[in-house]
Amino acid sequence: MQKTLIIIHAAPYGSERCLSGLRLATALAGSDAKPEVKVFLMSDATVLGLPNQQDGATNGLQGMVETLVNHGVQIRSCRTCALARGIAELPLIPGVSIGTLVELAEATLAADKVVTF
Repeated sequence: MQKTLIIIHAAPYGSERCLSGLRLATALAGSDAKPEVKVFLMSDATVLGLPNQQDGATNGLQGMVETLVNHGVQIRSCRTCALARGIAELPLIPGVSIGTLVELAEATLAADKVVTF
């Protein structure tokens, strides 16, 4: 089974890099090849894990995150980055959890491909 790690560090709003990362993850997770996909949120992307944000879209970014979770994609939000932004103790979208740099390192070593946004 092919393993892909997607690291998103761009803010969810203000550019389309975060959206592009989620779109790629969704396409991979829904493909017939059924690869193992992991998403790691770093820097300003950590706020993507917070629920109930209003982004003007019908299903929005939260809907995309929920779809990924439903496809079995592991989504981790960097603990250090979340602490720096004061959001480490806030509730997250169900299925998103706080992760560590050690987990990111392990996922990177195990991945066949690593893509960053």
